[in-house]
Amino acid sequence: MVFGQVVIGPPGSGKTTYCNGMSQYLQLIGRKVAIINLDPANDSLPYDCAINIEDLIKLSDVMNEHNLGPNGGLVYCMDYLEKNIDWLESKLKPLLKDHYFLFDFPGQVELFFLHSNAKKVIMQLIKKLDLRLTAVHLIDAHLCSDPGKYVSALLLSLSTMLHMELPHVNVLSKIDLIENYGKLAFNLDFYMDVQDLSYLQHHLDQDPRSSKYRKLTKELCEVIEDFGLVNFTTLAIQDKESVTNLVKLIDKTNGYIFQGIDATAVEFSKIAIAPTDWEYYRYPFNKFHFNFTTAAVQEKYMKDDDNFDSDD
Repeated sequence: MVFGQVVIGPPGSGKTTYCNGMSQYLQLIGRKVAIINLDPANDSLPYDCAINIEDLIKLSDVMNEHNLGPNGGLVYCMDYLEKNIDWLESKLKPLLKDHYFLFDFPGQVELFFLHSNAKKVIMQLIKKLDLRLTAVHLIDAHLCSDPGKYVSALLLSLSTMLHMELPHVNVLSKIDLIENYGKLAFNLDFYMDVQDLSYLQHHLDQDPRSSKYRKLTKELCEVIEDFGLVNFTTLAIQDKESVTNLVKLIDKTNGYIFQGIDATAVEFSKIAIAPTDWEYYRYPFNKFHFNFTTAAVQEKYMKDDDNFDSDD
């Protein structure tokens, strides 16, 4: 089995930084990682990708040739990728034996709750290459500071979950910067658990832009609660503990923790609900930063057991 993540989310949610930091973290705990850039608009990558969609099609070329804007161009690119899925399959096959995949997708949210092209690409890869993938949906944590934007983020997350039909983890990214946007109306747990959205109504009514949509907002909140699917975990990409907790959760959703285990269904259930520290703390690192980029730094990091600092 081959495992990996489908990294999605709106522009500015931190997908590219996430792929960079997550790749380096996973390599430091012993996994061989391949990043697949499927964003044809991402022409300035901070990481080395194993496969780049720009080798197949470029957004700038599509926009110039077909007189399309960036949104129409991205839809065209995803449609082109779907029709040329053999190209992607041929690139992935040499990596199947020993790699963990990170798929970096575009930030156009319509691709993941409205159009079917991106979903069809993922489903074909799962079927043909026997991949075990989790959708990691990043939402910028600063949206919690605005009740209206937070409800919109919930709707986007729910729509994406229903459309993609994958194991799904919603993430409030950049949680370490959330205090920069002022004090939250409620404790962070409220925004993570999504338990009783009626408490937001008072704060929404105080905003003249939102008050006239009071009834609509109330109905939307009820839809979100009726489904009962959306909740969030948090992430600060430079914090080792935060990244570790997220990796644990993802490994449970795509089944990575079960690989190589010969057990009964009951034993699998016990493993699924138990803490999974069996792999994540093998290396005694005290500080994690996403700027570990060179093999030399990684080698030093692996050998040093005491007080390693990435700035050394």
